Amino acid sequence: MLHLSSPQAMANADTVMASAELPVSPDEVIAALVTKEVERWWGSPETYCMTGWAADLRAGGSWRVTVRSADGRRLPASGKFLEIETPRRIVQTRRYDWEHPTLGRHETTAAYLLEPIDDGTRLIICHGGFAGFPDAAAEHAEGWARVLGWLQAHLGCRLAA
Repeated sequence: MLHLSSPQAMANADTVMASAELPVSPDEVIAALVTKEVERWWGSPETYCMTGWAADLRAGGSWRVTVRSADGRRLPASGKFLEIETPRRIVQTRRYDWEHPTLGRHETTAAYLLEPIDDGTRLIICHGGFAGFPDAAAEHAEGWARVLGWLQAHLGCRLAA
């Protein structure tokens, strides 16, 4: 099992940056991020889980998912794929289809950038569009660090001490 560092994330007033090292190929990372596989790992019983993932994986195609919160609420989210250059880059819009407490229904854009490294892939997430929503940017930085930790665990990582 590959020993990797913990995921990192930070935000400024407009953009969240997050990264993680993963012990699998870029193609396997892409599959975990944008196929029904997200339902297997994105979430935890004490936070939320993803259900009903559906995606038309092409530039201009749409995606949608329902987030089921720990308290049972069903919170839909959706977007469109703007760029798909597998296995190196996927850019998509993201929007909560409900009144998110810090972001409302404001649309943001997330880019997944994948770089082959020794023994795996470095995933960098650049999530922009938070201008005017600094609390949402900070919250999403925390969220991406947590999500990337779940992804590492799903892909069989053991973090270095």
